[in-house]
Amino acid sequence: GRGFISFTPWDERKGKENASPAITQRATRAIGGAVRDVQFFALNPPPVRGLGQSSGFTMELLNSGGLSRQQFKAEMKELLSQAKDDPLLTGVRQNSLDDNPTLSVNIDEEKVGALGISQSQVDQTLTAAWGGNYVNDFVDRGRVKRVFVQGDAQYRSRPEDLANWYVRSSSGEMAPFSSFSQISWAQAPSTLGRFNGVTSYEIQGDAAPGKSSGEAMDHIAAIAAKMPGVAVAWSGLSYQERLSGGQAPFLYSVSLLVVFLCLAALYESWSVPFSVMMVIPLGVLGAALAVALRGLTNDVYFQVGLLTTMGLSAKNAILIIEFAEGAERRGMGSYEAALEGARLRLRPILMTSLAFIFGVLPLAISTGAGAQSRIEIGTAVMGGMLTATALAIFFVPMFFVLVRRVVRNRHAPTALAVAAHVEPAKAAE
Repeated sequence: GRGFISFTPWDERKGKENASPAITQRATRAIGGAVRDVQFFALNPPPVRGLGQSSGFTMELLNSGGLSRQQFKAEMKELLSQAKDDPLLTGVRQNSLDDNPTLSVNIDEEKVGALGISQSQVDQTLTAAWGGNYVNDFVDRGRVKRVFVQGDAQYRSRPEDLANWYVRSSSGEMAPFSSFSQISWAQAPSTLGRFNGVTSYEIQGDAAPGKSSGEAMDHIAAIAAKMPGVAVAWSGLSYQERLSGGQAPFLYSVSLLVVFLCLAALYESWSVPFSVMMVIPLGVLGAALAVALRGLTNDVYFQVGLLTTMGLSAKNAILIIEFAEGAERRGMGSYEAALEGARLRLRPILMTSLAFIFGVLPLAISTGAGAQSRIEIGTAVMGGMLTATALAIFFVPMFFVLVRRVVRNRHAPTALAVAAHVEPAKAAE
């Protein structure tokens, strides 16, 4: 069974203990441990409506090794057992009903043929007596009703009642079912699941508090990789997460390349942009440190804040290097030019950075429904701006001087070779 519960408004639920994750965890522990022979899970709805039925991950355990149904089921049970004891995972469950007791009627075809009974007559009698056959419709007081033929309840309530049913043979005699059939109990699945044409079990679960969905997916995939004959695939929102998560390093690389090319066009130099790019790790370090200190996770909101921090860190470096390069063109040395640029742009950098930090402070300390996304973005941007501002005013001039000296030393042998070639020519003249 499945039910839906509406929470009271957020304003009436104060404190983290009344947030939806905390409520679902308490409900799972309280109800799941109090009801016998029942597996109970309280779940939050999926982040994206229509992709899945609950939050967390959706994994397809595939029978890639051609295991028998019993072996494949045993591997699935072992996976659930290990996931249940794992501290990084919570609420890991099979998203289908377990096998149900099934009454098996075994027909002896040789005896059926010897009695002069056709198999179709056996099937029709069994279907009509125990399952029911549709006959026709009739009108009753202006409403159309359907007519079914079926054995009365008292003659089909127990497995032994099957022996009381008879089938007419070709000679006109009535043969009881007990003369050509045997009854036994068996276990059979309520549904047979396939994924991409392969027999599968759908496994759902959530990450433990303080862990991201990506970490949970990697962990349960590692557990499944140790089991022989099975493979792992992802569906629903987990598939989209895997598909987009692998593109993050490529997108970051493309972003840095575009920034570098824009700076090269701005300064008309291939070396000066490096002094700007070298300050980006300072902002990334602060963002990662701030998120880690607050116990937040590396998710899509942190990545948005990280991308913002990279742009703001480069902005502060651009303000210093732009004036330093201008001073160098006026005849100053690289060291004096770097100090001049830092001195002139110190106050604007502090003013704009502090204004931005206080501007995102409400995000970092926000409360209410959906506050977690705002907290992660605000924390990442604040941490990155703090380190980028405090360290950039010291490191950016140093980076500028180092880059200019490396470039100057690289071109110095060429200049000396040209001078050595020109001096003998002048002497000959």
